[in-house]
Amino acid sequence: MEQAYGAGKAGGAFDPLTFFQQPQTIVRLVCWLFSVVIFGCIANEGYVNRPDEIEEYCIFNRNQNACNYGVGMGTLTFLCSAGFLALDIYFPQISSVKDRKKAVLADIGVSAFWSFMWFVGFCLLANQWQMSKEEDNPLKEGADAARASITFAFFSIFTWAIQAFLAFMKYKQGADSSLFNQEYADPSQDPNAAPPAGTEYTGYTADMEAPANTDAGYDGSGGYQSQDY
Repeated sequence: MEQAYGAGKAGGAFDPLTFFQQPQTIVRLVCWLFSVVIFGCIANEGYVNRPDEIEEYCIFNRNQNACNYGVGMGTLTFLCSAGFLALDIYFPQISSVKDRKKAVLADIGVSAFWSFMWFVGFCLLANQWQMSKEEDNPLKEGADAARASITFAFFSIFTWAIQAFLAFMKYKQGADSSLFNQEYADPSQDPNAAPPAGTEYTGYTADMEAPANTDAGYDGSGGYQSQDY
């Protein structure tokens, strides 16, 4: 089957079953789920206070930046995963190979970036959790949520790295393909493309018209008529 960057020529029907069985789609959904878990854990149970206090502080060593980082990263990666999931659905309908290449390169760059950012986030959350003082949270409220957010931040490093690797494999597949050239466009959108087989040709016919008879000395009777000068 002719393919460019992991998808066939534009115009094919969308198959949901095949789409959700693809490794890239599965990993994308896992990234999306992990971001929801991290965001939910910190937003719901990531702020605690001492028994004699009213104001709540971040459970990670009372470092507000740690909680803000986790919530912000969870929100952004959630939106990014949803956006690229929509792009994956639309990707087979992209007729230009150049546009497909740009989409795959963007996937590689964004996935690698989020993998690095989750590495930073994991280090930050784990370090601040180790530095947390027991007297700041004597009842251990939100401890499970804090550990869950750290754990899924660690897993997110690898899920986004795998996503970048899968996108890189798509890029190599497209770069090595000899079936498509870089100027390929959907034939149905190319006005200069040859008509499909079985259709009547209605192209240029102006030169097929019978030329007008401009010879005044020829009366059509079959012989040459002399002219008077």
